[in-house]
Amino acid sequence: MDISVIIPVYNEEGNVAKVYEELKEAVSGRDASYEVIFVDDGSTDASFSVMEQLAAGDAAVRAVKLRRNFGQSSAIAAGVNRSSGEVIVLMDGDAQNDPADIPGLVDLVREGGYDIASGWRKGRKDNFLFKTLPSKIANRIISFVTRVKLNDYGCTLKAYRAEVLKKIPLYGEWHRFLPALASWMGAKIIEIPVNHRKRASGKSKYNILKAYKVVLDIITIRYFLSYYSSPMYLFGKIGILLMLPGLIIGGYYTFKRFIFWVDIGHKVPSLIFSAFSVLSGIIVIMFGLLAEMFTRMQYQDDPTSSFIIEKVISGEDRGERADEKRI
Repeated sequence: MDISVIIPVYNEEGNVAKVYEELKEAVSGRDASYEVIFVDDGSTDASFSVMEQLAAGDAAVRAVKLRRNFGQSSAIAAGVNRSSGEVIVLMDGDAQNDPADIPGLVDLVREGGYDIASGWRKGRKDNFLFKTLPSKIANRIISFVTRVKLNDYGCTLKAYRAEVLKKIPLYGEWHRFLPALASWMGAKIIEIPVNHRKRASGKSKYNILKAYKVVLDIITIRYFLSYYSSPMYLFGKIGILLMLPGLIIGGYYTFKRFIFWVDIGHKVPSLIFSAFSVLSGIIVIMFGLLAEMFTRMQYQDDPTSSFIIEKVISGEDRGERADEKRI
């Protein structure tokens, strides 16, 4: 399969058929095989019934139903796990993404040498105060923290090289951070403007009150990008910083007591702070050791989880005997 289009859906019964028709028109005329995977993320309306009808009438369509509403990241992961395309396209099921943009994104991955072609809703058709403005602020913060500068992390419409996307863990609300996570693996990313349309049916699932989740996810992503393979570097730094004041204060009073025999009985608060500081640092470092152990266990189970091989060239590929090339 050349292209897999994955569409997470939650209560979009009025948009699913429209998305399918526009998508089919956009990709069916191309010299590439494709599949469309709708993932019903626990909808309470007739969304899955519409998907079933589409799958019954088109062999290229598959409908996946989750038992409950697990969230967009989990719905995307369910589709990715069942995809077989070399290029995976993600898009929303609310018909605000324009399927006509898909061929251009796919070409950038298949022929342009990029691992991710990311859509940018440059002319966004949403409420400015409650959606567009918060999104702009979040994009600036995410770009600053992850050091991967994109104008629109929140745009679902993106094309990915499958071997890259399938290496990225997807849970929580991590779908919006996929380009940043992929960059950790050395992915080449390009961002291009795409068409964005007003919602014609259904209700938006966005809730500005959930912005705190984005903040927490940013902290997690920052840890993932910087310390995932060596968590001890983070916990070790914090532990040493916590221990340092205690060691200095404790060392000072110990020196005074046993070298100059100065009475330090009245310095109990300082000594308690010193002991607490050192103990806190030791505890944090122990957490770091535990995190390091879990990380090493993961790498032992999957030694390739920390890298992606782009190309392998051997002497045999050029008609040469590999064992003849020795140093």
